[in-house]
Amino acid sequence: MIETAFEKTFGAAPEVVVRAPGRVNLIGEHTDYNDGFVLPAAIDRYIWFAGRARRDRTVRVRALDFNDAAEFSLDAIEKDPAHSWSNYLRGVAKFLEANGHRLSGDVPREAGLSSSAAVEVGATIFWQRLVKLRLEPVEAVKLARRSENEFVGVPSGIMDQFISALGRRDHALFLDCRDLKYRHVPLRGEVKLVVCNSGVKRALAHSEYEVRVKQCRQAVEELRAAGLQVNSLRDVKLGDL
Repeated sequence: MIETAFEKTFGAAPEVVVRAPGRVNLIGEHTDYNDGFVLPAAIDRYIWFAGRARRDRTVRVRALDFNDAAEFSLDAIEKDPAHSWSNYLRGVAKFLEANGHRLSGDVPREAGLSSSAAVEVGATIFWQRLVKLRLEPVEAVKLARRSENEFVGVPSGIMDQFISALGRRDHALFLDCRDLKYRHVPLRGEVKLVVCNSGVKRALAHSEYEVRVKQCRQAVEELRAAGLQVNSLRDVKLGDL
């Protein structure tokens, strides 16, 4: 589908097609940005990207799910409030360039924008394949998260990007969000993950998430002021309270 839609829009077949999965989280809510432990699993719903290189530094993007298009230059990457969905791609491109990875122009195209982390991870993989660049997976995850934190402006933890990039079929992923050590946990036997639509929409950038992050950071500051040697809420023991 995405290849056909790309060719219909841009008049040529894509050179690169990638996908990045969404996720569910089994254990560990609001713990990743507190240096805690999480146990997410990737799911069989994806963000798809298709694109091809251009000869200039212009990026033309079209989102199928939004029926919307945007354009920007790799020489002046700025946020675009009118096309906020494109900021996740812009941020990844900006930080790849900032890290010294010169990007040729391209025409990414994606469908199913259901998760910002999947968009960021998919965009990171997409740019790498298009310009023959190879980052270590964890470094790519860090860059994707940096895009969301510093460019888009959402103070997310690293769990969503991590599982989208490193998820494995029929496995959950146990992640220590402090040192980023991880291991895949088999989901054996009759285990099935069922995801149900509650009918309630939630966008991380417009939720109470940022408030919770600030509250946790404030709690750490107050605990330090009380004399506790802690770097995050992970370090706080029940007896300390």
